[in-house]
This record gives sequence, structure tokens and C-alpha cells, in this order.
Amino acid sequence: MNERPSASKASGPGRLIIAVYAIFALAATARAAFQIATKFADAPLAYLLSAFAAVVYIVATVCLASRRPGSWRAAVVAVGIELAGVVVVGLLSVLDPATLPHDTVWSGFGRGYGFVPLVLPIIGLWWLYRNRPTRRAGDSARGDVGA
Repeated sequence: MNERPSASKASGPGRLIIAVYAIFALAATARAAFQIATKFADAPLAYLLSAFAAVVYIVATVCLASRRPGSWRAAVVAVGIELAGVVVVGLLSVLDPATLPHDTVWSGFGRGYGFVPLVLPIIGLWWLYRNRPTRRAGDSARGDVGA
């Protein structure tokens, strides 16, 4: 698949989305590193989830900003994993608080971050959908999906 030359996912509002992802990548990485380094024994699952969230935010940021082949698809996967993580961790933290006794970025659907972790992947997926790669003539007939 080729990306539309005039509609890059890193232009216009996409720049703001990428900036917010970059901020969350830095924040989640710093939070996870601090938690793991200083109090890992207190809540290993919560702190490993924070580290996982940091990796997801980093991958999403890089893929959203990239114009390389396959970056669009990788961004969709990363942002989709983020949305699933926010929903699953959010539900677990609300329905069974003992499972995650310490907060993660995604606890309470991102309540500690103004619910941005819940809203951001929805906006990200919408932006990716609006800026999805175009198909070349004949690709759909052959079933090609590009890289």
C-alpha cells in the first residue's frame, strides 16, 4: 500500500497526536523505571504493566511519526493494543482493586491522567483510519495488502 502523498498521518492534527503519544511515552517510561527500581516488590504486576504501557506508547509514537512501509499497520496494532490494555486494566482495577493494588497508567481507565489514556487510542485509531494507505490499482483484486 502507498500512503497518500498529501495526507500524511504526521501532518496537521496528527502532529498533536504524535506529541501527546511522545509525552505519554516519556511519562510512562519514567514512571515504570522509578517504580521498578524503587518498589518493584510492592506490586510487580502493576509495575510491569506500567513498563508494558511505556513500550506500547514508544512503539505507537515511532510508528505514527514514521513514513516507512508497514508503519501504518504497526501503528494500528500498537494503538489497538493500547486501547485493549486501557479497557482490560481499567476494568480489572475497578471491578477487582485487589488485583492491582497500585496504580498503573491504565488503572481506572487512565483516571490519574485525566482519562487521556482512554481517549487517546480512540482518537489515534480514528486518525489512522482517516489517513490509511491507499490501494494501488489492481491490489484489491489480487488481495495485496502491502507491507
